[in-house]
Amino acid sequence: MSSVIAAPEGFIWGAATAGHQIEGGNVNTGHWENEYAPGSQIPEPSGDACDSYHRYPEDIALLADAGLTAYRFSLEWSRIEPEQGVVSRAQLAHYRRMIDTCRDHGVQPIVTLHHFTFPRWWDHSGGWYADESTDRFRRFTEIAATILDDVDLVVTINEPNMMVNQTEARIDTENGVNFPGPSPFLAQAIADAHHASTEVLRGVGGIRSGWTVANQVFQAVPGWEKQRDEWQYWREDFFLEQSRNDDFIGVQSYLRTIIGPTDDELGYGPQPWPEGTERTLTGWEYYPEALGHALRHTREVTGGVPMIVTENGMATSDDARRIDYTTGALAGMAAAMADGCDVRGYLHWSLLDNYEWGSFRPTFGLIAVDRETFARTPKPSLAWLGGLAQRNVIPAPAGAKPRSA
Repeated sequence: MSSVIAAPEGFIWGAATAGHQIEGGNVNTGHWENEYAPGSQIPEPSGDACDSYHRYPEDIALLADAGLTAYRFSLEWSRIEPEQGVVSRAQLAHYRRMIDTCRDHGVQPIVTLHHFTFPRWWDHSGGWYADESTDRFRRFTEIAATILDDVDLVVTINEPNMMVNQTEARIDTENGVNFPGPSPFLAQAIADAHHASTEVLRGVGGIRSGWTVANQVFQAVPGWEKQRDEWQYWREDFFLEQSRNDDFIGVQSYLRTIIGPTDDELGYGPQPWPEGTERTLTGWEYYPEALGHALRHTREVTGGVPMIVTENGMATSDDARRIDYTTGALAGMAAAMADGCDVRGYLHWSLLDNYEWGSFRPTFGLIAVDRETFARTPKPSLAWLGGLAQRNVIPAPAGAKPRSA
């Protein structure tokens, strides 16, 4: 039997998803346009995804029945504002029903306003490079806020640091996080939109808001610490700094990145993993310890903003290995909390095996989804995580004084 320690009272236990990855039929996004463009290099289009646009009541019920008490999901901007200035009341009502369904099951809805996808009109009118980008995102926040009056936690933008590192969010199975270089201009544009959004949400009253950052646990080959710090600033630390006045920050952790010498023009960057390193289905190193490192680094940069683990998980077809990974990650989280990190909750990525930005092959889910029938099959990891939630306990870190599970 594993050993556990008590989580703080009121600790949030749940799972996360994103609209484009599970809803299906998001035909009005720029992503859909790219997926189906002639000559597209995207291996698989999203298509019907998990059909969660229609099946969300079943998804929420499965989460609740397992003992989890929070569900993070995103609003799809391209559905709510299909043309600039045109607001779909029907789509707002759909997402309001999702919030109500969570409430009906005793589940806390945690709503993300933007999770990678944009309406086509946004992409076609300049995107983040348009002078109006901040005003456009502020306006979308005002529209969304009309259905969020009783929602406690709202994420403005998911992983802004990933958006400035790549033209399209996608899994790079060969190079991990070795994306093209970041754009400081885009970073500032996205930060401006985030601050405008949090200002709107504070005006609603009762909403706590922040954004989520992809924490990549940058480590240095000995002697390359200065280059590591330079590499990570526009890829992570700038975005952590922007959250210092937010109500919380979402920590999203999957892996580490080691910075050292390279043969390219820059002369330094991510190092390849040694031969024999255990890899996940995304090609990433199996490194559950990353979460504890990410929490400590986030606290260091933000100065102690409350944290929620808004994503953490492993792409694997071996569910027992998923439990192993999550056990290690949670133990690292517990150790960070013992060291003073203010962590308020843990949301697993993902509730469902879903569309991972180009392919359905990387399976992160606590629930399997049949690609033909959309039938849901809970995995043992769902019951395992739900069991921790019901007892409000965390796997004990090494050296802790545990009690038997």
